[in-house]
Amino acid sequence: MNPRVVYQAASLCLSYPDDAVMDAAPLVAAALGESAPELAARFTPLLDWWATTPRAAVRTAYVDLFDMSKRHALYLSYWTDGDTRRRGMVLADLKQRYRDAGLTLSGGSGELPDHLPLVLEFARHDPAAGAALLQEYRASVELIRLALADRGSPYADVVAAVCDTLPGRSPADRQQAMALASNGPPTETVGLDAYDPRLLPLATGGR
Repeated sequence: MNPRVVYQAASLCLSYPDDAVMDAAPLVAAALGESAPELAARFTPLLDWWATTPRAAVRTAYVDLFDMSKRHALYLSYWTDGDTRRRGMVLADLKQRYRDAGLTLSGGSGELPDHLPLVLEFARHDPAAGAALLQEYRASVELIRLALADRGSPYADVVAAVCDTLPGRSPADRQQAMALASNGPPTETVGLDAYDPRLLPLATGGR
């Protein structure tokens, strides 16, 4: 399995589904089938839903799910720090990490640096640092996964695919995820294979 392909595919799939994102669905499926076949099925429910649902309806559903309710917020530090002063420090630290890694983020989306698609793009850009960051916020990622699963959302399996790239088992329920937040995630490193960036050219879009 090539985690970098998974990270980039998940970053795209969790972004706002504009035409550029949805047009990339066949490329996402092909790249996953070639470089991460073990996790390709995780993306199938979402990609199939995209293919069978009017795009306007997909976009409305995305906004309702992620923007209109904090129950499924994709902002990792929101789950750990809420709307507190500490969160501002966390966001500044994330921006600095991205700069130190040489990642230039597009300002088109207007998203905060803890937005999961941006964190996943960072993981694609710098796999070691990105995997460590995902582990640091493992509880947040797992809580997002569980909230989406409770909703019956096809996005849940995309987040689950990200969790599958990380060491240790995913918590079975919210209580276990909260315990993970208290105790901290496993610290072992994630093995990464060589990556051919031609497999999945970056496609992003803003609202």
